[in-house]
Amino acid sequence: MNENNPLMQPLKIGNLTAPNRFAINAMECCDADPQGNPGPKTYRRYRKHMEGECGLVVGEAITVGYESRSREMQLSIMPHNEKALTEFTRDLKSINKDSLFIWQLTHSGEISHPGFSKRVTPKKLAGFDDATLLEEEDVEKIMDSFVLAAKIAHDSGADGIDFKQCHGYLGSQFVRPYNDRKWKYGGSWENRTRFAFETYERIMKEVNDPNFIVGSKVSMWEAFPGGQGTAGPESPIMDLSESVKLVKGLEERGASFIIVSVGSPSITLAKSQPDRSIPDDVYLHFTFQKAVRDALKPETAVIGSGYSVLNRGKNKLQARKEEESSLLYWGERNVQEGVCDMIALGRQSLADSQIPLKITEDRENEIKWCTACDNCIEFLIRQKNVGCAVHDREYTESLKAIRKEEGALKAKHT
Repeated sequence: MNENNPLMQPLKIGNLTAPNRFAINAMECCDADPQGNPGPKTYRRYRKHMEGECGLVVGEAITVGYESRSREMQLSIMPHNEKALTEFTRDLKSINKDSLFIWQLTHSGEISHPGFSKRVTPKKLAGFDDATLLEEEDVEKIMDSFVLAAKIAHDSGADGIDFKQCHGYLGSQFVRPYNDRKWKYGGSWENRTRFAFETYERIMKEVNDPNFIVGSKVSMWEAFPGGQGTAGPESPIMDLSESVKLVKGLEERGASFIIVSVGSPSITLAKSQPDRSIPDDVYLHFTFQKAVRDALKPETAVIGSGYSVLNRGKNKLQARKEEESSLLYWGERNVQEGVCDMIALGRQSLADSQIPLKITEDRENEIKWCTACDNCIEFLIRQKNVGCAVHDREYTESLKAIRKEEGALKAKHT
């Protein structure tokens, strides 16, 4: 089976090789310890990922600083975390030395949580009016923190990093056309990409290891006026020309992979992870994956997102046979036809991240499929430990308790 399955073929990423075409997407799960180190649930989750033998495991968004972050119990990557991250990476590699493991480095910017951190932004956006405008010296310090975080990731044994340029986090906020503020990091294309491009250049120089892979997850279209992939600061019209220029610019500066995404979850959630009521949005993801694949060199790996909504074919895709609607069907087809080189599992990774192992062992019938219920997103929004409330009883009971407590509080105040 593996000989003929496009998803089970190895893929070269930079100078490294992933054993198959499955990736684990970065999924924040709010289960770090108070110092931002991996907690027991973090270990449990990633051990399962490594046991499942996905070719690439992207460690969830790990903050480069505490001052502005979106999750209270978020993993962090600063000097005081290096020992714990080294032990964590060593543990994962002891389970599976073949799968590649990288960290997604992030700064939350305007979507930082004001309850325990500071919202900052290149230009104030409606709905985030309490954010403080960044000044040039602030940006320089943030760039320093990304470079330091990349060095820590390297020294702690990770195979690489994903420098996050998606989903409304700080990287997106700089590059979107909406950032027309007249300053060093806004207005012109050169200024709006300065943060991304100069940070890339500095990371490559600082780490200076040809076997350390660097890439980015990019939102090709944020789906609101002035967002990434639009025609101007106030335009709702999709225009991918700048998004394509961005990924090509990252490639020119050493990116060996691009993870293609859509949307900004705090604004356009259903675009970033297609809703089960409108799964057809997955075709947008496919379209953008092909646009990136066509724009980049063959040796740059293009990794697609958005597949979890497809599950085993029990979805609401219109004008499709069930057997031609599943995650595996579209994953195999898209890799075979050059739409992307690898597919990333997000919500599906919480339901079951062991798809490659089960394919290898002819146990596809045992795969636990994501139902796209988005209860995992509810956990995240509530700042609670995140897991699958459908397939993991611990999280089923946790969700019941959370909702019961909320119901009691509402009753008390009515």
